[in-house]
Amino acid sequence: MQALQFTAETSAAGVRERDFTLGDIPGVLWSPVSGPERAPLILMGHGGGTHKRWLAMTGRAERLVNGGGFHVAVIDAPGHGDRPRTAHDEQEIAALLRAREAGEPEGPVVVRYNAHLAERAVPEWRATLDALQQLPEIGADGPVGYYGLNMATAIGVPLAASDARITAAVFGLHWPDALAEAARRITVPVEFDMQWDDEHIPREAGLALFDAFASREKSLHVNAGRHKELPRFEADSAVRFFARHLGGTVAEQA
Repeated sequence: MQALQFTAETSAAGVRERDFTLGDIPGVLWSPVSGPERAPLILMGHGGGTHKRWLAMTGRAERLVNGGGFHVAVIDAPGHGDRPRTAHDEQEIAALLRAREAGEPEGPVVVRYNAHLAERAVPEWRATLDALQQLPEIGADGPVGYYGLNMATAIGVPLAASDARITAAVFGLHWPDALAEAARRITVPVEFDMQWDDEHIPREAGLALFDAFASREKSLHVNAGRHKELPRFEADSAVRFFARHLGGTVAEQA
């Protein structure tokens, strides 16, 4: 098993932030500056075209750390952030841009490309989780959740379906086409976000993916607005969701 190599560390506003590498996979681990010796771990994925330090990632991480006392880990997905693109990545990105410029539906390209990324990323997330669980502040028997929307749902659904260590998950904002089969194997509690006026993902598609999860406990959070208009308060809802299912104390957000 490869070990995490921490390469930088800072602390601010109650959050300890550590950059790490696992082989050629770069990531960041946010943790409480103080608190219990151990805390639950949230694996958090980023969206397509972004990276581990995208504003949404840092904001959600701060909420999860200060709001629930969790550790939060994010890694750059293949072809994103500090990772090089393959020829296949370049081809799919070019196809997406052509569809966008022509006013054609982006969904078929995104679904196909995200499925390919998931095949590459799921083993990387499993290896990252193996390494993180070697840290004394996380441990091999600690609770683990997954939080990811958009492309991170395309990666997180097959990950959660194949790794029993993940016992609660927040997903959303994706098509069911390549994910429904894996979703039917997921029985852990799920919170699912979708936008009622999403210009890319039809309502019926979002509802179909939610319906596919076999979880006895699952909740659907629907908000008015377009694809990129998910309200920020859904991040606070995710903190409460993980606190219920993984443990932790929810602090009031300013």
